[in-house]
Amino acid sequence: MEMGSVMANVERHMVVVVAVDDDFRIRESIQSLVESAGYAPQLFSSAEEFLHSGTLAVAACVITDVRMPGIDGIELQRRIRLERPTLPVIFISAHDNSETRKTALNEGAVSFLLKPFDAAELLERIRAALTTVQN
Repeated sequence: MEMGSVMANVERHMVVVVAVDDDFRIRESIQSLVESAGYAPQLFSSAEEFLHSGTLAVAACVITDVRMPGIDGIELQRRIRLERPTLPVIFISAHDNSETRKTALNEGAVSFLLKPFDAAELLERIRAALTTVQN
C-alpha cells in the first residue's frame, strides 16, 4: 500500500462520527455503517450523555434522533451550535413532522432522514457533510 493511501486511511479513522439515539438498534446499525466506511463511531443513548462525554470537541459529524427522553434532538442541535457552530448535524426520525423538519433545517441541520433510513443514503449524507466541513 502506498504511503499516501495509508495516511488517508489513518486520517479517516480519526474522523469521529457520533450517533445519539435512545434506540439501541439504531445506534448499533449506525455503528456498523460508520465503521464499514472507515470512520470512528461514538455512540450515546441520550443527548445528556453525549454533552457530558467531552466528545463534542472531537466530533466531525453528529447523527441524532429528534424525539428522545430528556433533551430532544432539536435542543441538542441548539447546544451544539453554541460550541461548534459549523459541526454538521444529521437528523433521523420515525416521525415525519414538517414543522420539526423545517425547524431542524432552518437551525442548520445538513440533512433530515426518516426511519427506517437507507444505509447508503445516510452514508452519502455523512460523506457530503464531512466534505463540506473540510472545504
